[in-house]
Amino acid sequence: MFEVALFEPRMAPNTGNIMRLVANNGCRLHLIEPLGFDLEEKKLRRAGLDYRDLANVTRHRDFAAFHEAMAGRRIWAITTRGTRGYSEVSFAPGDVLLFGSETAGLSTEAHEAVPEAQKLRIPMQPNNRSLNLSNAVAVVSFEAWRQQRFAGAVEGQATP
Repeated sequence: MFEVALFEPRMAPNTGNIMRLVANNGCRLHLIEPLGFDLEEKKLRRAGLDYRDLANVTRHRDFAAFHEAMAGRRIWAITTRGTRGYSEVSFAPGDVLLFGSETAGLSTEAHEAVPEAQKLRIPMQPNNRSLNLSNAVAVVSFEAWRQQRFAGAVEGQATP
């Protein structure tokens, strides 16, 4: 399926929501350190409910380690600096969906590692800064999964 990567996430409830999301849509979650919370934090557990054990989660010590681990994969950076809309591209299994932190977005290093054509935007109304991180991950990851006709979904729970 797809790889969802969070660059230096800061808010435990968002990451907990995303853990629940990836447990349900079959994506793997990558957390790029430093994190703004402890993975055992109560808010993370509450938001993720009982899905933490069902989510496939990998931690990376920094962006360089993450980037090396993803070598050979296409990385799509979801950013307000994106040059195309997320729904304008064709996603393929194994693609990486990279999201910035809630407070600072992606670092210069992360931006420079992703080709301009692979920087995507989520449309929003004018004068707004960004969506909530867990909402942004849901929007883009479900579009990628939709393009794969919801491969692996339980029969009758998803429509192609």
